[in-house]
Amino acid sequence: MNAAPDISLRQSGFSMIEVLVTLIILLVGLLGLAGLMVQSQHSEMESYQRVQALILLQDMVGRINANRKVASCYVFTPTTLSSPASSSTYLGTGSTVSPACITGTTAQNAQAIQDMNAWNTLLTGAAEVSGGNNVGAMVGARGCVSYGAGTELHDVNGAAIPGTGIYTVAVAWQGLGSTGIATPLCAEGLYGTNDAQRRVVSLTMRTASLTAS
Repeated sequence: MNAAPDISLRQSGFSMIEVLVTLIILLVGLLGLAGLMVQSQHSEMESYQRVQALILLQDMVGRINANRKVASCYVFTPTTLSSPASSSTYLGTGSTVSPACITGTTAQNAQAIQDMNAWNTLLTGAAEVSGGNNVGAMVGARGCVSYGAGTELHDVNGAAIPGTGIYTVAVAWQGLGSTGIATPLCAEGLYGTNDAQRRVVSLTMRTASLTAS
């Protein structure tokens, strides 16, 4: 007599537990991808703002060099750039700039005032408008031009040569995240309680001893 065949039932397909585990793994992966995309967008925005700031920085340095006989007219902020009474100490507030400029000729003085007003407008983002809003600059852009008293060159007799000190041009803006405290102190205290969102780029320059003509 033949023995009954051994028939075993084999399960096919996936169980509910396997499906749930697969979904959880996919969900974790998608969440990580979403976080990476957000971080990438933040980094792209930070890079864009820094590039814009460098363009504005070079713009003002070029303006000063082109009108260097009245370089002192471009100084708009305190020598130390620290803790001003109001944000109006900086360029980029939207107001018209009227520095006291009587150093050179009428044309040179007028050019300096025009340059300051033009830079102030660029800092407010007026170079590009979208939906009626200025979007051509960084978030909360501010500009600083200071002169370092005591940094002048000296003549053969050891006397300081007027107007030959170091000028510092700086552009500050608000970043998307907190980092270390930036220097120099352009627009200090305008971006958060601990200033950790303040970003700054700066350049120093020295002009020759020139007299207005």
